[in-house]
Amino acid sequence: MKICVYAISKNEEKFVRRWVDSMKEADEIYVLDTGSTDNTVSLFEELGVHVKVEVIDPWRFDVARNKSLELVPEDTDICVCTDLDEVLVPGWREKLEKAWQPNTTRCQYTYHWSLDDKDQPIVSFFLNQAHSRHGYHWTHPVHEVLEYTLGDEVVVSCPDIVLKHYPDSLKSRSSYLPLLELSVKENPEDDRNMHYLGREYMYYEMWEKSIETLKKHLTLKRAIWKDERAASMRFIGRCYKNLEQYDEARRWYDLAMKEAPHLRDAFIEKALLEYELENYDKVEDLCFRALEIKSHEQTYINEPFSWDSTVYDLLSISAYHLGRFSQAVYFVDIALTYLPGDERLLNNRRIFKEKESN
Repeated sequence: MKICVYAISKNEEKFVRRWVDSMKEADEIYVLDTGSTDNTVSLFEELGVHVKVEVIDPWRFDVARNKSLELVPEDTDICVCTDLDEVLVPGWREKLEKAWQPNTTRCQYTYHWSLDDKDQPIVSFFLNQAHSRHGYHWTHPVHEVLEYTLGDEVVVSCPDIVLKHYPDSLKSRSSYLPLLELSVKENPEDDRNMHYLGREYMYYEMWEKSIETLKKHLTLKRAIWKDERAASMRFIGRCYKNLEQYDEARRWYDLAMKEAPHLRDAFIEKALLEYELENYDKVEDLCFRALEIKSHEQTYINEPFSWDSTVYDLLSISAYHLGRFSQAVYFVDIALTYLPGDERLLNNRRIFKEKESN
């Protein structure tokens, strides 16, 4: 098989060598650089990458992705699209070739979107940006997606292929909001981008606008994925919480729980609200209900606080305030297995132990 990696870049010099090293199992690597002013292009050339420079104006991610795909030779069997802040774990090519069947058009694999300081995944889900050369094109100005135009897709799954994401925390995402507004304007019935736009308003603390947009998402005919609907409900609740409309926040968290009872997120998020309001008995109830959910869904909806130390941290503090000091020690010890050496948790433990001894 002929396998090619393709990507877009702009001012990525600090990632180039690491990225190319992880992609070198491909036969060829193609990059569309959209106007770097640092050494990105010269580094690519030095490392033997096929690189073309073209400024995209006005900027759209889908246009840039499609132009980068056009660089890939027509006789390529499999195209793999990644970003410069991502790394494929070695051995990926052999696994991809083994999973790929004669009629396959696309392959999904494991994506570690967020990792801790020990390189362990915090948020993981499936990504499917390995695809056949023909029939695919990118759509949407931002949060772009691959669409297939030659009939029915044949998708294979290879979870053993792992792509890791190491984002640049200094990189601006200022273009996202206007591009999302453009995307919704172009296709107001697109449920996915309506959800993303509402979420983006929330990130910008535009609470009222976020609520309005997320409620609109919930009315769309195509908005049927319960996990995403529940996320919109949670975000509405989060906005109301920030507006100090706590009863309304509770109502939306409850709606999210009802919509997706298989997800911990709404239970933990409501528990965090009740913790801030010092309703410790309610915190305890919500955390225990969350712990009854054992299955960790592998989707982008994942909230890190639903599966890290947070639930045990909340339970330990609630137990302390409710006068159950041995239970407080028990739960803080579990929290410390997630964050060993954490000074706040260790200090809490000392306080809990003193109370338990007395």
